[in-house]
Amino acid sequence: MTSNKDFKRLVRARMQKTGEAYTTARSNVLKKPRKKPAIDYAGLAGMSDSVIREKTGCNWERWVKALDSDGADKMPHGEIAALVKKTYKVGDWWSQTVTVGYERIKGLRAKGQRRDGSYEASKSRTFDVPVKTLFEAWADGVTRRRWLTGAAVRIRTATEPKSIRLDWNDSIVAVGFAPKGSSRSSVAVQHTKLPDRETANELKEYWAARLDALGEVLARRS
Repeated sequence: MTSNKDFKRLVRARMQKTGEAYTTARSNVLKKPRKKPAIDYAGLAGMSDSVIREKTGCNWERWVKALDSDGADKMPHGEIAALVKKTYKVGDWWSQTVTVGYERIKGLRAKGQRRDGSYEASKSRTFDVPVKTLFEAWADGVTRRRWLTGAAVRIRTATEPKSIRLDWNDSIVAVGFAPKGSSRSSVAVQHTKLPDRETANELKEYWAARLDALGEVLARRS
């Protein structure tokens, strides 16, 4: 416990620093420090703790502490993603997800915005089909045109049944697939290099509608 003499020394030090009267300085020294509000890591990252823990083994708070200790807040996006992948043994898709979430939490980018100032639109959906069937609905041009209307796209790269990258005018669509057991699977769409938030919002609605249409095509096939 602080002695009376030590307490007075603290009060006088504050008086000298702030110019406050003794009573005011004493009152301020006696005040308990305000407890910092809890950080809503998941809200800032845009993804729940339960999902990121399931896919990567850590929740957002642990990711932030780990990456902060590595100095990731001063790294460009690509270096952070490479760090997550190599050091923490996280796959390509989820290393990108961790990196984007970390950058949002640290205020390095706004939600929907990339580090280079461009924007992105993201959407995901789970379907009652095996992951191979879901992948083929994107990879096969005939099937894709049944549900992906209003767009001229070209497949840039494809890794069956994990991921596809599409060229879309001056933007890029990154698509990741994940099995959820033997008869269910999910797809996550990330439409990047968009010029502004308005375009990103419009494309988010567009992808929601296209994934609805994809669900109808898959239901007819099964």
